[in-house]
Amino acid sequence: MNTLKYQSQAVAKPYFVFALALFVGQILFGLLMGLQYVVGDIVGGLIPFNVARMIHTNLLIVWLLFGFMGAAYYFVPEEAETELYSPKLAIALFWIFAAAGVATILGYLLVPYSTLAHYTMNELWPTMGREFLEQPTITKLGIVVVALGFLFNLGMTILKGRKTAINMVMMTGLIGLAVFFLFAFYNPTNLALDKFFWWFVVHLWVEGVWELIMGAILAYVLIKITGVDREVIEKWLYVIIAMALITGILGTGHHFYWLMTPEYWQWVGSIFSALEPLPFFAMVLYAFNMVNRRRREHPNKAATLWALGTAVMAFLGAGVWGFLHTLSFVNYYTHGSQITAAHGHMAFYGAYAMIVMTIISYAMPKIRGIGEAMPNRAQVVEMWGFWLMTVSMVFITLFLTGAGILQVWLQRLPESGEALSFMATQDKLAIFYWLREIAGVFFLIGLIAYLASFFVTDKNEATA
Repeated sequence: MNTLKYQSQAVAKPYFVFALALFVGQILFGLLMGLQYVVGDIVGGLIPFNVARMIHTNLLIVWLLFGFMGAAYYFVPEEAETELYSPKLAIALFWIFAAAGVATILGYLLVPYSTLAHYTMNELWPTMGREFLEQPTITKLGIVVVALGFLFNLGMTILKGRKTAINMVMMTGLIGLAVFFLFAFYNPTNLALDKFFWWFVVHLWVEGVWELIMGAILAYVLIKITGVDREVIEKWLYVIIAMALITGILGTGHHFYWLMTPEYWQWVGSIFSALEPLPFFAMVLYAFNMVNRRRREHPNKAATLWALGTAVMAFLGAGVWGFLHTLSFVNYYTHGSQITAAHGHMAFYGAYAMIVMTIISYAMPKIRGIGEAMPNRAQVVEMWGFWLMTVSMVFITLFLTGAGILQVWLQRLPESGEALSFMATQDKLAIFYWLREIAGVFFLIGLIAYLASFFVTDKNEATA
């Protein structure tokens, strides 16, 4: 059964499938790291902790990028009311990006990092060795090629079709993503200067242009599942992205507190970072308001749940947990502690993992020819996955927060010689790390349930 309005929307499917496969890999490496925290080397030196962490964080970034690309390929043609400019280019870029990603991960696993840098001629253009940006220079160049082809394909699609606010916001976010990634190629020898510009990629992605992408995807899904007038949702979208950009761009200052930057960054960073929860709170009001005003009961209840969950968890993770340690006089003690890890886990899951799951939940039944929604039994399994993952992430965040508070108390607050060393403090945190690992196992079970929902059918309903 053909349920797609435009046939080229089907190119989103491999992007979504590969994104979910990488998501599984990210969680498996996260669980391995969790065990290494408390048990030590449990794989005989085959996967050192630094390698596992590198793969865990790189898979996070790459699977979200695949999810964003799939989302754009799915809804941009529908918004533009025209077929995608070149489906063949979209598929070709998929295979290039997937091959580059797999080759890079295999390189991390099979070759010592310094040897990988030598093999990939990093000395000609040194860009490796920085957190989240560990990819060899040749991989980074491949990412730029894929990004340019991707933007060209979408841009030509929009130019020949209808221009909507959702498409414009999405394109602005995607162009910003590509532009700010260029700072990954600038690697000054001065460490403070390096970290200053490193945040131009990391922060201005996750607290800047990615929020535009998130807002566009959420707006598109809410229009489809609620039937609320496009004009109403677009007005909310404009307000939210304006707040997000103003607070997010100047909020970069909370990373400049301790980088030998001028003192005014402590004021700028503190004030605008304290305002960063506002757009996320507005997103909660927006999502629930739109669902309450809906003109139709959409059969895809799971996608509705994911959309509402995204707004709530993004507010908690990016907003509330970000605010907890963003003021300079608090950050002085909490900087780089497990409180940072707590914020990072819930923020990435709530703001970005969940929005990708939202669009996959909405789009995949149509792409697979099932209809507007999966069968009821499948949706029940999917919602079990939602609750298991979401509740598990809440507990992971709480356990890491507890670990962070104790870490600050034991290691950083005492002003006498009684403060514990870093490693002595870590021993005291072991109970929190074990609890975090248990919660991580339940998260994996939730992810398995989510994936299993794609294969569940009702006897009396259409099957894939």
